[in-house]
Amino acid sequence: MANSNIQPHRPVCPKPFFFCLTFLGLLVIPYLFFWVDSGKQVVSHVLPDEKIVSVIKNLNTPLRNHEGESTLFKESTFLHQHAPADEEFTQCNPSNALLKVFMYDLPPEFHFGILGWHGDGKSVWPNIRAEVPHYPGGLHLQHSIDYWLTLDLLSSRFSDRSAPCSAVRVEDSREADVVFVPFFSSLSYNRHSKVNPPETVSTNELLQKKLVEFLTSQREWKRSGGRDHIIMAHHPNSMLDARMKLSPCMFVLSDFGRYFPHVANVEKDIIAPYKHLIKTFVNDSFGFDDRSILLYFQGGIHRKDGGSIRKQLFNLLKGEKSVHFAFGSLRENGTDEASRGMHSSKFCLNIAGDTPSSNRLFDAIASHCVPVIISDDIELPYEDVLDYSKFCIFVRTFDAIKKGFLMTLIRSVSREDWTQMWQRLKEVEGYFEFQYPSKKDDAVQMVWQAVARKVPAIQLKAHRSSRFSRFDVHR
Repeated sequence: MANSNIQPHRPVCPKPFFFCLTFLGLLVIPYLFFWVDSGKQVVSHVLPDEKIVSVIKNLNTPLRNHEGESTLFKESTFLHQHAPADEEFTQCNPSNALLKVFMYDLPPEFHFGILGWHGDGKSVWPNIRAEVPHYPGGLHLQHSIDYWLTLDLLSSRFSDRSAPCSAVRVEDSREADVVFVPFFSSLSYNRHSKVNPPETVSTNELLQKKLVEFLTSQREWKRSGGRDHIIMAHHPNSMLDARMKLSPCMFVLSDFGRYFPHVANVEKDIIAPYKHLIKTFVNDSFGFDDRSILLYFQGGIHRKDGGSIRKQLFNLLKGEKSVHFAFGSLRENGTDEASRGMHSSKFCLNIAGDTPSSNRLFDAIASHCVPVIISDDIELPYEDVLDYSKFCIFVRTFDAIKKGFLMTLIRSVSREDWTQMWQRLKEVEGYFEFQYPSKKDDAVQMVWQAVARKVPAIQLKAHRSSRFSRFDVHR
């Protein structure tokens, strides 16, 4: 029997049905609009992460996938991520430069005076609009980075400069990201290292002493402890007398072979390319079948330290078919001979010498001859944004001196793989080209960009060191 206390069921909405439906619609529709708009915001915040994942995948993509099919290499470089608008690549726009640089007005004896320029006494700098002082050729040229960077800074404020600029000179050091020291230290070592009697100290050593005294007395140095100063010491023996005293600085080097790790290291310093000495292979159409030499090396064979491997490889490779391994130098017609040899070779050996690096790597790149690098301690320019494995072959010293190992490896590289590396060499060769006026993404601009990537770390150290400086009662 039904309970008489139970109330009969009534609809929740006592009004007619359509009235209720309309009322519910008015309540729900605003929430739908809010949900859609929120969804758009969520998507807009998710997309950047998806792009990051995509970049990571591209950076880790091998030259060939597991099925053996070719894959394309897309580099995500600092330059592409932070570059200004395309139209500004063709000219220098100081407001869009990556790097603001304060340059000391050192006397000519530290820079262009070493080249024989002395000026009229009114300015420490030559009028490079009228004439650019000539840098000596031969082996001196390979360590000439200080010359090219200085010219680029001097011209960075020219109103009619047509070249792009990653760095621009500023007059107020407080506006600068870094402080540039225009000392041509490599040329000073090459030209002024000998002691000329009755003097007891070389001019090179005296210049370094004067430089240290000048720098450590400047307010710019005292402000940062020298951490934001750029010292160019590309020749392995340059700045020998001053490098310890100037160790807080950012050095621009060819390698770390003759430096203690606490003086120079990859975290704070820059590895820059040598200027190649052989001729660039312009309009290169010499593919796999056009290059008759399989493996090429010409240079010093008897070297010290890690370079002793050259003698071992010479003994292993002499007599091998299609291998050119010979002593050679740049004297007389050495440059022309090396140019012809590298332009005719599929692979070019870059073996450790007295130091881990060698100009032969950059000669090989200019020749589009696939470099075979045998140097366990080598550091490479811009390697944080450039994957050398796409156009170089790396061989451990331990493996290279095994009988038959190197030639078996070289002969196993297919025509297709070699052609991919050859094409990549032609794409990247401009990154290693020093010139004035500078051009987009050439060696000058790439080195400045490498410096710019160090600036956040410099600023972090400077800020941390100044935590207690303002109200330090112990000073």
